Amino acid sequence: MRYKVKQRVFSLGDNFVVKDEYEQDCFIVRGKVFSFGDKLQIEDLHGNILIRIRQEIFRFLPEYYIYSGDKEIAMVKKEFTFFKPRFRIESDLGTYQIEGNFMSLDFNILKDNQIVAQVSKKWFSFGDTYGVDIADDEYQAFILALVIVIDQTLHDNERR
Repeated sequence: MRYKVKQRVFSLGDNFVVKDEYEQDCFIVRGKVFSFGDKLQIEDLHGNILIRIRQEIFRFLPEYYIYSGDKEIAMVKKEFTFFKPRFRIESDLGTYQIEGNFMSLDFNILKDNQIVAQVSKKWFSFGDTYGVDIADDEYQAFILALVIVIDQTLHDNERR
């Protein structure tokens, strides 16, 4: 399934809708206003919370935790590098890696060494929108959460 996601989603409680490539609403992303660190949730169209994301503050490098219900299912941490960004993902759902050009939002998400999602800004001409193509058998909301965390981590410095 291919989705359209707004770039730099966390800004003072932004709420937005993730749409599919046919402009149909699929998920609602809600940011939390007046909180320390980034907090958001991904909901279905009925308002049921599917995923929660929480940034751990007071860290040298950005670190995010992803929850399904009350259970932590993943941790995403930007690793220290001098050149190209690198992320460590620890997840109960499999072994995930991210490779490609993060800065231009053109990368792949691999699970157990198989591509499960492709992210590209090239699919859409909109300046603040990119596409996420996710394998049908993957947990769609979780993969979207990973992509949103990567986007947020890359743009943290612009907000500070």
